[in-house]
Amino acid sequence: MTATGRVQAWVLGSGVDPEDTDDEDQLRWIRQALDSDLPCVVDAGALALLGPRSAPTLITPHAGELARLLTRLAGAGEAEVTREDVLGRPIDHAQAAADALGAVVLLKGATTLVVSPTAAGRAIRSQADAPPWLATAGAGDVLAGILGTLVAAGLDLVNAASVGAFVHGVAADRANPGGPVRALAVARKVPGVVAAVLTA
Repeated sequence: MTATGRVQAWVLGSGVDPEDTDDEDQLRWIRQALDSDLPCVVDAGALALLGPRSAPTLITPHAGELARLLTRLAGAGEAEVTREDVLGRPIDHAQAAADALGAVVLLKGATTLVVSPTAAGRAIRSQADAPPWLATAGAGDVLAGILGTLVAAGLDLVNAASVGAFVHGVAADRANPGGPVRALAVARKVPGVVAAVLTA
């Protein structure tokens, strides 16, 4: 949503095609948010518009998106980073992106990694509570929304990413631990997971 009012954090990129010239208004809003001093959770299509920024930044790529991002950041003449490269050495590649962008990286996958820049006091966390069925359309959008809420509430990015990945994974498991799961079903389980965590 882009409207006049107070903003604590931006969630950018879900459902966005950065090459779609018919969606120039959306792309303009993303660029303005990235140019601001507000925290940004950068997902999906907005990753293609991202460069280093001084404001708090949390990126949420899967392996293919991280490979494309690292290839773009390296520039012409450098070897292309492939999805297979990222899957083979996920921590190294997540760390490379974190250091290049000054951002916290949440690398989505069977085991989700949270990696902070070396300059910020390197942290590496992992989360593997989600079922393998979570790799479904829209599930990343649910995660981005959870992360944006946590960042807007004031959590530091490493903790927001870690808590968000945990809540998202457990919600997916509760939605359907033994078979395919829909993103909306995951979203509907989030309040119950949060309530259970808070009362544990």
